[in-house]
Amino acid sequence: MAMVVTVCFREVNGMSKKYNRSTNAIKDSREDKILYTAVNILLVCCILLVAYPLIYVISSSFSSGTAVSTGRVILWPVDVSLEGYKTVFSHKLIGTAYRNTIFYTVVGTFINVSVTVMCAYPLARNDFPMKRFFSVFFIIIMFFNGGMIPTYMVISDLHMINTVWAMLLPGAISVYNMILVRTFIKSSIPSALLEVSQIDGCSDIKYFVHILLPLSKPVIAVITLYYAVGHWNAYFNAMMYLNDQELYPLQIILRQILVANQINLNEMVDVEAMVAKQGLADVLKYALIVVSTAPILCVYPFIQRFFIKGVMIGSVKG
Repeated sequence: MAMVVTVCFREVNGMSKKYNRSTNAIKDSREDKILYTAVNILLVCCILLVAYPLIYVISSSFSSGTAVSTGRVILWPVDVSLEGYKTVFSHKLIGTAYRNTIFYTVVGTFINVSVTVMCAYPLARNDFPMKRFFSVFFIIIMFFNGGMIPTYMVISDLHMINTVWAMLLPGAISVYNMILVRTFIKSSIPSALLEVSQIDGCSDIKYFVHILLPLSKPVIAVITLYYAVGHWNAYFNAMMYLNDQELYPLQIILRQILVANQINLNEMVDVEAMVAKQGLADVLKYALIVVSTAPILCVYPFIQRFFIKGVMIGSVKG
């Protein structure tokens, strides 16, 4: 027996859509299909705009200096060479710099996240007596600070010059990230949960550790990524407060490598040597970008689902 398919029309958002009762599906109208096609084309263009520079940088880092200098690299590596990476990893302090940067990133991020969450939690409580005062205080210091020289004097008086603490303790909290965590706690974790836990005899510390922190994983993942990227790319504090090269982070060592391979026109008399060194300097720029960004990019896929959920805090979902 042949199935009779009944097709009717419905008005959805002012546009006519076909409704197939046999499949319980709404067929898109021509206007919708045009809109979806335009959106997909726009998304593809955005992906290409983001992906092409990344592919170009990686390809250039694996190409020869001559190919990069003459502009022959367009998409894929030309005259594949590891000259740039050999120059980077042949530096005597590159291993120490990697170790220092990993230490600064891991320990510094742990300090940042701990201080930020412990500061945001009481400000999210309605029964905190000095909530308004501290909120105004944090907003003021978010826009105003003492400046470079007073900060250096404070670090010096605390005897943190040329120590690892100069890279860890200054900037232990970001007010923006603290507000982000406070907003998440107030909007996503009901206050009734605290009341119920207190009725069951749960202390504030136990509630914070066993209930609040597990429920705050999305926003913790977001601020962890923010802080980790900041520590990984940090170089200004190292230039200000560190004198010992054994304590230098990766960014300072990479800068030294790049500066050491720049051309000095007053010293170069051999044209071929000058061209070769210029090619090496061009390759080094791309190799240094890959060396400095690859580790932090490898971390992102592991916290992607938490990051996407946490970054949508406060958004209106339809």
